[in-house]
Amino acid sequence: MTTYHAAVLHPDRSVTYCGEVSQAHVDEARAIAAVETTPCSAVEHPRRPGSVFVLREDGDLDLYEPVDAKPFVIRDPDTEPRTGVGALTTDEPAVADVLASGAGGTIWIPGVIRLGDGVIGGAMDTPGNPPRVVHHTTESPAGGRYLESIGSYLLNVAAEPQLIYCPVTDRVGQFGPLDKSGRALRNDGARRTNREGRVCIQIEVLGRAHQPWTTGWDPAQKPGWQKILAAARSWGVPDEFPAGPPAPYPGPDKPRSRSVWQSRGGYFGHVDVPGNDHGDPGAIDTAKVLHKGHTTDPKPTKPKVSVAHLVAAAKKDGPAPDGHTTYPTEVRIVESALVAEGLLERRYADGSFGTKTVSAYAAWQRSKAGGSYVGNAADGIPGIASLRRLGARHGFTATA
Repeated sequence: MTTYHAAVLHPDRSVTYCGEVSQAHVDEARAIAAVETTPCSAVEHPRRPGSVFVLREDGDLDLYEPVDAKPFVIRDPDTEPRTGVGALTTDEPAVADVLASGAGGTIWIPGVIRLGDGVIGGAMDTPGNPPRVVHHTTESPAGGRYLESIGSYLLNVAAEPQLIYCPVTDRVGQFGPLDKSGRALRNDGARRTNREGRVCIQIEVLGRAHQPWTTGWDPAQKPGWQKILAAARSWGVPDEFPAGPPAPYPGPDKPRSRSVWQSRGGYFGHVDVPGNDHGDPGAIDTAKVLHKGHTTDPKPTKPKVSVAHLVAAAKKDGPAPDGHTTYPTEVRIVESALVAEGLLERRYADGSFGTKTVSAYAAWQRSKAGGSYVGNAADGIPGIASLRRLGARHGFTATA
């Protein structure tokens, strides 16, 4: 029987090696993951026979790798050198703001979760062709921190889209710049479908094709999804599905028209892309996807957060018993922003400006985006400058 290396891959790309396990252990893990009510899901590595990933609700990813397999590469490199607007590795904070948008449209969506090193594909092959969006489904559960665990899986198998979205939590993750190609489509012969058009923005949505994720989902209540739509529209992607609505899954194969794919812009399902054989995303409601009927809604007013209120909360909530709140609504807005920045665990975003929130805000102050505070200046007590920068990234207005 096969013996396996067992490891846990964390969302920050670190790895915890757990030793060797037996075939029986892996079989049991797969059996548990196959139970519909179990909060995990097993999936095979598409290019490494015998290797199994278990997607976990807490954001970690379990990997079982046969001990006799060739050495495991965490992520295959892209075929092109890392040039231009790649990973945000510069030490100059102003560059991050420059890279947020380009001459054509949005490159990095503000306030979303960054996954990986920011480099996935390369330049588009046919930038003169119309822009498009391609919908995938992850064939996994949604909610929890599946966005992180599935994001880790996609990075590890080198099949990243540009974006990943959870319709339950409305959280958005971004792997790479929107003006570069993704890696989630097969080529159509010699034609590289990932590099078709002005942009080819691919979105992996957490869910299963046979249970359309738009059921019971209201785009008007999903600001994360509205950010995705705004980014697509900034590139001129038309609000239409030129190949028609994605077909129900399972069901008869749908024609994959090369002429439509290459000549028309808009939204496509994976089921519509020539050279591919997947049937996702299933019969999603295209009117909901495009937020039809709401495109002319007035821009929502940004919530306001008072520095004075936050300072008062930090002084009162910390010394008080756990759970004490002073200005919970405003504190939650800031805590949600710190969660999105990866500085605060979601379970501590409770409206209480306690020690965990103070530590997270101090980390924000120390970061370049927060203002490069050093020493005692990074005390975790909000000031107007650092709060304004946080608000600019996460959609709220800082007031005195």
